[in-house]
Amino acid sequence: MNKPIRQALQGAFAGARAVLLALAVQAGAHGAAPVPLTGYARPVIEQFLASQTAGLPGKAQISIDAPLSGNLPPCDALEAFLPGGAPLRGRVSVGVRCNADPRWTRYVQARIAVMGTYHAAARQIEAGQALSAADTVAREGDLAALPASVVVDASQLAGQVALNRIAVGAPVRRDQLRGVPLVQQGQTLKVLSRGPGFVVSTEGKAMASAAAGARVQVRMQGGQLVTGMLGADGVVERVN
Repeated sequence: MNKPIRQALQGAFAGARAVLLALAVQAGAHGAAPVPLTGYARPVIEQFLASQTAGLPGKAQISIDAPLSGNLPPCDALEAFLPGGAPLRGRVSVGVRCNADPRWTRYVQARIAVMGTYHAAARQIEAGQALSAADTVAREGDLAALPASVVVDASQLAGQVALNRIAVGAPVRRDQLRGVPLVQQGQTLKVLSRGPGFVVSTEGKAMASAAAGARVQVRMQGGQLVTGMLGADGVVERVN
């Protein structure tokens, strides 16, 4: 092999090695664990996410990653926001904008875990089976990693029937259940109408079957249709 060809091949191999080395370094950077965000912006984002998760069942645990570009630029008027109404579950992108000059907007990644109690099937529950206290068990876990309709309160199981089979250990969801009808269509019901300083008790007939906690329409003796909440005692309550 003559000298010019050998030098050309050596140059090509050296270039290929440099490209492979750069790709390996880049892949290692992407595979590295996220670095927690530090600096003045962190408490602003934490306070924002804490206020947004205040109404969630359970205790929210929040972690915030630094952007790949490094810490955020300085700003005297920082504001955090959720782009596009993103759900507060699992990994979320949080927007951060500076409302002072020079204005800028950045995005950081955060993870929201909501640790709380949910109910799972203690044994296999068959479709059409009325649930009892022995059918479910309370467990602790990250509610953000579970379906939004998961049952978090045992009172949500009272008087419920499974719509389909629920495997043992599976989280019980509200959309898997339906209420056992407490009253039937045409049944005579007591209706309590409450207002400032008064309570009026009348009777009427249910226009449809309904479970406890459901809104039910009642035809009164004079023909008037009223709607109220059906209590566990079979009494319909209306608030005027």
